[in-house]
Amino acid sequence: MQPIKMLVDFVDTRLGVKDLYNKELHGYLLPRKVNAWYTLGAVLLVLFKIQIITGILLLMFYVPDSEKAFASVQAIMNDVPYGWLFRMLHAVGANVIMIALLLHMLSVLFMSSYKGRREFTWLTGFTILNLTMGLCLTGYLLPWSQLSFWATTVATDAAGAIPVVGDYLVEFLRGGATVGNQTLGRFFALHVVGMPLILLGLIGVHLFCVKRRGISAPPFGDDYKASEPLPFFEHEKHKDGIPFFPNYFVKDAAVICFFIAFMLAIIFYAPGLFFPESAFQPADPFLTPPHIKPEWYFLWAYQTLKIFPSEIIGLGVQGAFMTFLALLPFIDRSPERRPGKRPLFITCYVLTILVFVAISVWGHYS
Repeated sequence: MQPIKMLVDFVDTRLGVKDLYNKELHGYLLPRKVNAWYTLGAVLLVLFKIQIITGILLLMFYVPDSEKAFASVQAIMNDVPYGWLFRMLHAVGANVIMIALLLHMLSVLFMSSYKGRREFTWLTGFTILNLTMGLCLTGYLLPWSQLSFWATTVATDAAGAIPVVGDYLVEFLRGGATVGNQTLGRFFALHVVGMPLILLGLIGVHLFCVKRRGISAPPFGDDYKASEPLPFFEHEKHKDGIPFFPNYFVKDAAVICFFIAFMLAIIFYAPGLFFPESAFQPADPFLTPPHIKPEWYFLWAYQTLKIFPSEIIGLGVQGAFMTFLALLPFIDRSPERRPGKRPLFITCYVLTILVFVAISVWGHYS
């Protein structure tokens, strides 16, 4: 044990790791009533790391060329040792990330954690959600399957309905009149370099905002009191809280393990859950599938465009809703956070979720 102690002392005298542990781990106090919903941020960090690692491994064997892309993916699945596992972890992981992101956003909305001068925290988190959807969209085309080719065609067609800039946007995304090799190259560049760099920066800013402002206490219990935010900056402290390590770390680790187990269960027992038959067929620009549907998290947007007589109206409704969500902390200025004291908000919250689920199910079966 003496050599270990000497090594620890050597590192500590140079980096102050004991002081760091006392301040950032054991000394970092969280509200006593934090629940499992508060662990979703840590879950997402781990899932994003898995995406980066598996993405780098896939990048070693993937060929971004319309003539070779599908064959390279098949080679990864069949010839590369454990390639099938890396590919499934990456593909299924993208869907699990979207589930975790949506649950995280819904929990923040339910507990009104965007209040207390946390506008920057909400805006960066909301941007991360949308950028992740963009990453999923660009990555969707890369296997160059029948499903990915036609889903991308439909998605880029929808962009053409935007007034004034629609045609230019379609041309920019596709690199031509139709989805082809240039589209694959552009989506590959966005998916592998452009968007990940922006996403990493946003995650860093988001974590800074969370750490700087402090964790908001759950708005539950008789001892919770709504209060107006102070006119100056104040870090929200919890003097009677619980240490992050080991108390809350164990809860974080348990929920992370649950999500990883959920992801592995899909890979081994229900691999077709996110992959219809057309996902394993090479792209054929001359054979249009009878039913083209996007991924489940885009179904609401897909069906909204079909509900209205004009795609412009559908895009306008989507844009208005997303703008309202982004600006919600600036619109909802009441200090009250307790769900029981906000019946109108909770009613709208539940109805919005039900409408989104109904529209998505409608889009899936239409």
